[in-house]
Amino acid sequence: MVDETRWLDDEEQQAWRSYLRAVRLLDEELRRGLERHGLSHTEYEILVRLSESPGRTLRMSDLASSVVSSRSRLTHTAARLESEGLVRRRACAGDRRGVNCELTEKGFEVLDAAAHSHVEDVRSLLLDAMPRAEFLQLGASLRRVADGIDPEGTKRV
Repeated sequence: MVDETRWLDDEEQQAWRSYLRAVRLLDEELRRGLERHGLSHTEYEILVRLSESPGRTLRMSDLASSVVSSRSRLTHTAARLESEGLVRRRACAGDRRGVNCELTEKGFEVLDAAAHSHVEDVRSLLLDAMPRAEFLQLGASLRRVADGIDPEGTKRV
């Protein structure tokens, strides 16, 4: 027996559409801001994750997982960042199959320059639009959503 579709009521539909519109508009504005620094949002996120890691280094598979990217897409993006001198990839010590990605000093400088305007964009476009408590609740709610989705897309958790 096929389950009946649980259609959204009017309020849920309005909330859903507001979410979609806000996410798309926010993403576009943040994209424009990062482009001024020659970075995509994914590239920026990669540099951030590396900057926060011990030795500014992460195993490629862990980096892919943290930025919600396939390994092949991350490999392509890391190659571009490497060609710009922002990261370098090296074989993992003790594991011939593993590869580490390391943030270079140039990469840190690019990140540092981009971070100031990016954080200001995030603050002015998102945080300033709502009380702090609402923003923190939004974060908690979205964390529950993310925790319920398998990043491989094979199943819902």
